[in-house]
Amino acid sequence: MKKGNPYGTHRVLEPKGVLPQPALKIDNTMEIYDNEILIDVQTLNVDSASFTQIKDQAEGKEEKIKEIMKGIVAERGKHQNPVTGSGGMLIGTVKEIGPALKDRDLKVGDKIATLVSLSLTPLRIDEIIGMRKDIDQVDIKGQAILFESGIYAKIPTDLPENLALSVLDVAGAPAQTAKLVKPGDTVLVVGGAGKSGMLCLYEAKKRAGITGKVICMAHRESSLEKVKKLNLADEYIVGEATDAVGVYEKVSELTDGELCDLVINCVSRPNCEMSSILSCKDDGTVYYFSMATSFTKAALGAEGVGKDVNMIIGNGYTKDHAEISLQIMRESEGLRKLYQEIYA
Repeated sequence: MKKGNPYGTHRVLEPKGVLPQPALKIDNTMEIYDNEILIDVQTLNVDSASFTQIKDQAEGKEEKIKEIMKGIVAERGKHQNPVTGSGGMLIGTVKEIGPALKDRDLKVGDKIATLVSLSLTPLRIDEIIGMRKDIDQVDIKGQAILFESGIYAKIPTDLPENLALSVLDVAGAPAQTAKLVKPGDTVLVVGGAGKSGMLCLYEAKKRAGITGKVICMAHRESSLEKVKKLNLADEYIVGEATDAVGVYEKVSELTDGELCDLVINCVSRPNCEMSSILSCKDDGTVYYFSMATSFTKAALGAEGVGKDVNMIIGNGYTKDHAEISLQIMRESEGLRKLYQEIYA
């Protein structure tokens, strides 16, 4: 059996010398190297920014979505949206484990969710057999490869599989929130009524405590209603995240001009960078979880308005992120019921 690189560089076809994620094309033949795991894939949970773009391109037509997704994998050997650059994650059953990984707490037949992006995962789609467009999930027949460095989580037995997949897809967001929020902080979650946003609100409210203030912003009043029922925030704003000045004015009014210590951006559409920057106080932090973010626009935009804020890229991996996010489902009966209704 061939020996592989821990980071999967042996799979890179073009251009040589780069890691699998930035590569334009990788080898998606399903004969494993000694340090790889072969997975029979059940469901792809496509990154929200990516699936939104694909749905827009396909004008919502399911057959066209299938055609676009298959085309991406055929061209790249992985599901990496050429527009957003992002991927998603998957759930599947372990088919084969390379001999170099035999000491892992994993066996053939285990059901796992990969916690690395589809934008670097060798993937083969034989057939798309189902689709849930409203929650970015696609059921397929196919296989995928997990590298030695790839992280994963065994699917918990106390939560429905699709629920666990939906939560694990955005696990980095609430885990980063738990690290960033301090007691007494004022926190704004842009896109707070979405899948990642509500988890961030829950963690922010828990960490900020009674002396803090958590603000939820969504683009429709109807979206805010479900958040209000669960008491996930202290204040609520309806607005367009692309309207930077409009959002800033509403946040300024709610905070008596003080603005926010931390702004978390979870919106899956472009051109939402500046509303987050303007809403953050100097020396505060903006956490861009959304993969629709243009970091060029964020960096140069902050410079253009004279804002001295710390900006954090939404790293999908944070230590213990799977455990933190799944624990929210166990702690909050209301959130669990809502996520089961929407995402399971």
